[in-house]
Amino acid sequence: MHAEGGCYCGNIRYEISADPVMKAQCHCRECQYISGGAPNMFMAIPMAAFRYTKGTPKSFARKDLERPVTREFCDHCGTALTSRPPGFPAVIVKVGTLDNPGLMGGPDMAIYMIDAQKFHHLPDGLPTFERLPG
Repeated sequence: MHAEGGCYCGNIRYEISADPVMKAQCHCRECQYISGGAPNMFMAIPMAAFRYTKGTPKSFARKDLERPVTREFCDHCGTALTSRPPGFPAVIVKVGTLDNPGLMGGPDMAIYMIDAQKFHHLPDGLPTFERLPG
């Protein structure tokens, strides 16, 4: 897969040069904060296949957590772009930041259903996991 994307204002751009290793919707509370309440649609892209082509995002990681996720975003418009979980060999790319979000084709699973809200929607037959799949 070749794809490009970026933030809402265009200050940050990126390129993807490989197929995703995971396509999912995450219902965890952290993703609900970032998304405004909905599940977060994402693709996990191998680190070597993701690169920023314009601008440098700001990053944030909570200091009160033992293994915080680093979140990257545009400091001009606030668009959440990626997440980088410690020890995970891929970059979590927010599908809504792709120039063509339809390239995702839909999630293969829903994760962190333990935090799902009653108003979250799931495609029929989508495999679900209370946390991460084994």
